[in-house]
Amino acid sequence: MNITVIIIVAVVAALFFFTIAVYNRLVALKNRFQNAFSQIEVQLKRRYDLIPNLVETAKSYMAHERETLEAVTQARNQALAGLNAAKAAPGDKGAMAQLSGAENSLTGALGRLNMVMEAYPDLKASQNMAQLSEELTSTENRVAFSRQAFNDSVMEYNTYKQSFPQVMLAPMVGHGEDASLLEFADSAAIQEAPKVSF
Repeated sequence: MNITVIIIVAVVAALFFFTIAVYNRLVALKNRFQNAFSQIEVQLKRRYDLIPNLVETAKSYMAHERETLEAVTQARNQALAGLNAAKAAPGDKGAMAQLSGAENSLTGALGRLNMVMEAYPDLKASQNMAQLSEELTSTENRVAFSRQAFNDSVMEYNTYKQSFPQVMLAPMVGHGEDASLLEFADSAAIQEAPKVSF
């Protein structure tokens, strides 16, 4: 055999195995961020399951605040629809934007509900309401941690995929689109330093 043929075969084999290694790493990173999204899904479903109980408990105290309660229920249903769309395509830009928008609406509706509840001391003193509020707060924290893990996994996937030479190989092996981060309206507020005044 000619030495040139041996070198060409060795180079082709090296490129073949390198491509396999890049593909396997991309698959592993994609599976990691999809698993991280599954954790977000679990926490958001828990949150969505708590909200009807919160609304039902508040109804008995806030009979004439029907509009606020209906807004919370409607926002919850939209967020659940956004979650189902995102579940079908974790990391997809459109699905992440839909879920983010729905979550922002739900957070706003819950904020309005909390403001209205301040006018009802009996409701605030209710043990059921206190327990539901505590569970909802705990779930919000879990959502934040799960979202951070998801965004970290997406960033790792995108960074690897955008690095050279992977950026050239990724589209050829089915990894053309970057995954999108999941950002809620509170993302900017979390990143701001707290302001202290005396």
